[in-house]
Order: sequence, then structure tokens, then C-alpha cells
Amino acid sequence: MQAKSWYRSWFDSPYYPILYKSRDESEAAFFIDRLIKYLNPPIISKFLDMACGRGRHSIQIHQKGFDVTGIDLSKNSIAQAKKFENEGLHFYVHDMRNTFQESEFDYVLNLFTSFGYFASREENENVLKAANSALKEGGTLVIDFLNPGKLKKDIKSSETREISDVIFKIRRFYEDGWIIKTIDIEDGNSSYEFQERVWAIEHEVFKSMLSKTGFSILDTFGNYNMNAYNVKDSERQIIIARKTS
Repeated sequence: MQAKSWYRSWFDSPYYPILYKSRDESEAAFFIDRLIKYLNPPIISKFLDMACGRGRHSIQIHQKGFDVTGIDLSKNSIAQAKKFENEGLHFYVHDMRNTFQESEFDYVLNLFTSFGYFASREENENVLKAANSALKEGGTLVIDFLNPGKLKKDIKSSETREISDVIFKIRRFYEDGWIIKTIDIEDGNSSYEFQERVWAIEHEVFKSMLSKTGFSILDTFGNYNMNAYNVKDSERQIIIARKTS
């Protein structure tokens, strides 16, 4: 497996949803409730959920009455999400580095550290360019990303979990600006190895990238309660940015 394309094999693996099955609907609802209250969008607003996975955030937003489209590179995740489709909720297999629909959406969301996957800064900036293209004039981008300042300080180096009779041996470390997680799996007599690699993007770098791609930051929050962001201690950096050009 090449490090640069780890997301293609891991996100389509049957073990990915097993490891992360604790990410339930109540967790998504908790954050979405607070985010929608802050954004206060008109009911006619259209949302694009970039890297939507199986659609848990898209579904929560749609249940509040909004038109939502979710896109993700994983065919397996989109196949699961499509089970919930209806007139105002749609899912598509799509690479978020490429524009999906131009000037179509009032809000573009990229949630739960679904950014910083790609090997070069240019590729990651292409995600922001695609978000900008998808937004209407003056539209809003929301990025929910890890906070490198806290994670590098508190990173849990290794752990073993047994879930549904599958053993996951996980190792985490920081290397050359990347947060890396290796996942060794034992399933009966079979064994597999996967990896996650996320660029540890500091807030000042986000500011630079967003400015370059036509955005201005309005607010940054540090957790799903939407408390103020602190570079050293916040769990997340939840960035709210407006399309300016």
C-alpha cells in the first residue's frame, strides 16, 4: 500500500466501519444541533457534505429540513448512505479535489477530520478550491479538523481493541508534520495492515490556505460545544469561513 493513497484502501475496507462503529448518530446530532444553531441558515439553504462517509452528518442536517448532498470517494460508504436517500438527500461517489457542482450550494461542510489526506499542499488546496467553486457568492465553508497543538502533546502511542471478534492493534505517532496511525488487524487466521496519514495543519497554515483559495475566516471553535478555540488545549479547530472571491 502506498502511503499517498492510503484512504482508497482503508475507507473501502470492511474493517473501517467496524473500528469506528462507536461514532453513532447521537454524536453527530450533538454537533449538528450546535452548528446549525450557530449558522442559523434559511430553510431553503442547500448543503454539500464533502467526504461524507456513510452520511451520518448529512442525514442529521436533512432531518432539520434542509436539502443536502453528500459526496465521498469510498464506493462502499456511499452505497450505505444511499439507503437513506430521498427527494432532498442525495449521495454520490466523487473525489473532493474536483468541483462537484458549480455555484450550487449555500454551505459546504468538511467534518470530522476529513481534510489533509493528500501528499502535497497543492492537492489539499484543491479541496478548498473545489469547495469555493461549489459555493454560491458569499457562501459558507465549515471545516472540522483536529488540533495539532493538543494532539501532538497528548497522543496515545498504542492500544489494542477487540471489536466484533476482530483484534485491532493501533499505533499512533507524529512524523515530519503528519499524524500517522498504523492499524494491524487480526481476524481469525487472517491478518491485514492499514494506515491513516493526516497532515497536522496548524491554524496559521489554514489561514494562509483559505486566504489563497478565496475564503475569509469568520470564527474558529475548539470543540463540538462550539467553545472558543485555544491553540494549546482545544480538542478541535472548527473553522467557519466565508467565500470572498
